[in-house]
Amino acid sequence: MDEVRQRLQEAADELVRSGAERGLQIAVYRHGEQVADVVAGLADPGTGRPVTSGTPFHAFSAGKGLTATLVHVLAERGALDYDLRIADVWPEFGAHGKGEATLRHAMTHAAGVPGLPPDLTPADLCDWQRMCALIAGARPWWEPGTGTGYHSYTFGYLVGEVVRRVTGVPVARAFAEEVAGPLKAAGELFLGVPEAELGRLARLEDGFEDQPEEGSATLAVAPRGVRPTAAFANRADVLSAAIPAAGQFTARAAARMYAALLGPVDGVRLISAERLREVSTPIVDDVDRVFGNRAVLSNGYAVGRLGTDPGDTPTVFGWAGSGGSYACADTATGVAFAVAKNRLAADFTTAQTIAAIVAETT
Repeated sequence: MDEVRQRLQEAADELVRSGAERGLQIAVYRHGEQVADVVAGLADPGTGRPVTSGTPFHAFSAGKGLTATLVHVLAERGALDYDLRIADVWPEFGAHGKGEATLRHAMTHAAGVPGLPPDLTPADLCDWQRMCALIAGARPWWEPGTGTGYHSYTFGYLVGEVVRRVTGVPVARAFAEEVAGPLKAAGELFLGVPEAELGRLARLEDGFEDQPEEGSATLAVAPRGVRPTAAFANRADVLSAAIPAAGQFTARAAARMYAALLGPVDGVRLISAERLREVSTPIVDDVDRVFGNRAVLSNGYAVGRLGTDPGDTPTVFGWAGSGGSYACADTATGVAFAVAKNRLAADFTTAQTIAAIVAETT
């Protein structure tokens, strides 16, 4: 496995040297063993603090994979059922014809409530009760279960509130206890970083203009005040709040988590082989009703490696985040890998480059 480590280090160094990236981490597991843990560049250009393997990054929607993993761990021990009707544990959510929406619908972005008010603020997003009330009172864009459309922020509150109602534990704490703790990654996997830990995070910087047009689908699901910019994501309140459509991780911890979905990692296996089939098998192949793209989803994850047609890599499942971070696993090869970065990009060129190297060398 020296080749994969060397190739990835060379790629990371060149990405930083060229200015394409400021700081990044890349980690790879194969059959439960870590085979690469690569870092390059600066975590905080303002102070010169370098990236280390233990530097957490705010990874935007790549955190959806963390939230989905929590659901599967809870389902594994019988605490949750995918076909649970959300309104059965959260009665307010049943308003406006949403009573038949299930947890599985939420996990596959099929609950019909992707939209948020245009004047939403970061403070609103950090207020769990306010966000849940907004979503519970929302009129669905389509009948739940009849289509899929990207629930950019609402995914996290939908799934997280079901977790809270069923377990009695807030989603960030549940994730820490059920996933990060058993993986011995409590300081590197978060759905909201404790305030005392915020100084460890990489500082994000904008690498592109983020100016969506008024009236666009983009602003309908992620209003202008909560767009995924560096200024937004470097806020202490945003980083420390539970916003479980996003998350914070190191690449090595995210790769470790996905590896533990595939099989044992240092004696820890998050789910059974039988549940892995449930987790990784594509169950949605449809046109996204928000953005119009092809959406191929398993139960909680996007299917297909970045940069490839989902049909070409149907054994890969994971999630990408705005700005370019990414984490995934491949049931065919036993490989899990993650990329975390702090220079926000408009595309996933870096992650696609890394994915191609991983595919060639593992």
